[in-house]
Amino acid sequence: MKKRRVTLRARLTLVYGGLFFAAGIVLLGVTYVLFAQQLDRGGDLSVHSDSGQSAASRQDSLPDDLNWVASEQRRLHDAATASLITQGSIALALVGGVAAGFGWLIAGRVLAPLRRVTDTARRIASAPAADHGLHERITLDCRDDEVKDLADSFDLMVERLDRSFDGQRRFVANASHELRTPLTVGRALVELAMHRTSASADVKRLGEDLLEINDRHERLISGLLLLAGSENHIPERQPVDLADVVTHVTAQSTPGAEKAGITVYEDPGPALTTGDALLLERLVQNLVENGIRHNTGAGGWVRVSSRTREDGLAEIEVSNTGPDVPPYEVPTLFEPFRRLGTERLVTAKGAGLGLSIVRSVARAHGGEATARPRHAGGLTVTVTLPQDMRRSPQA
Repeated sequence: MKKRRVTLRARLTLVYGGLFFAAGIVLLGVTYVLFAQQLDRGGDLSVHSDSGQSAASRQDSLPDDLNWVASEQRRLHDAATASLITQGSIALALVGGVAAGFGWLIAGRVLAPLRRVTDTARRIASAPAADHGLHERITLDCRDDEVKDLADSFDLMVERLDRSFDGQRRFVANASHELRTPLTVGRALVELAMHRTSASADVKRLGEDLLEINDRHERLISGLLLLAGSENHIPERQPVDLADVVTHVTAQSTPGAEKAGITVYEDPGPALTTGDALLLERLVQNLVENGIRHNTGAGGWVRVSSRTREDGLAEIEVSNTGPDVPPYEVPTLFEPFRRLGTERLVTAKGAGLGLSIVRSVARAHGGEATARPRHAGGLTVTVTLPQDMRRSPQA
């Protein structure tokens, strides 16, 4: 259960009211002490009687008069004290309530600029992509104080972030051009070779395979550039069954794994999610390639499975045999250009981007990627993704 939050405005009001009540109680106590002392000082008694009264009768009635006067004095003291405490407490409560109300209004007026800062920051943070909403500014127009310094510093920070993301967008656009140009040239050369009259059937079949690979690379680059340009935001999501992705990737990876003496096992259970099918395919492919590359060689294996968990999340798990992986190295494996030493690799073709792309794609789809070492050596990588509620396995 989420703990109920006490706002800063409420805390300031409580402080104002508490200080006022504390001061009022002290004032009421001091008044009571001074009042009691004043009553005690007025306790000197003098009994006056008629001149015609005999001395003996006055002497006989003096004790009764003293007792009566003392009784009246105590009654007056008690009544005055009760009146002071009761009426003083009521007055203190009424004035304290009014003071707390004024404190609430004053705190709200003082904190109004902070609410404006908070609302602006919340709108920027809730944007569908990190670079959206950075054009907003607070531009607080008030007296020069600490709150205005905070708002101006926030505006400066957002402005610098906006410039940074703008530079990143320009870089992505330039990189997109530089990456697509060689693929376009390669496609043109392959098509030219395929459509020659002297081209044999083998050349045409090879050209078709190369065009398919080229097309996949083009779509993959487009997807990764879109991912980088939108800061892990997938604008269009389609239903994807991860079981189909696992089957397809396993079939593609098996020939290369067999050459390295590694067996690839698959367990494609239903796991429905939404997202970009090409990026999810790349995610699984990176995991399988990582499992093949970081292995023991002949006699090793890689196991790929997909399933829907009891909590409704779609899950992909890839395990592999291999050398022992120190637990302290596991978190760094998801960082770009980080990999285990080449002496642990079956092949040294890895660039250290596989698992970093896996985590990036998983987070772009609202999921997460984690890894843990196996007791017998190797690694188990688990990717969890939100389930596609429009198509459940029970439907």
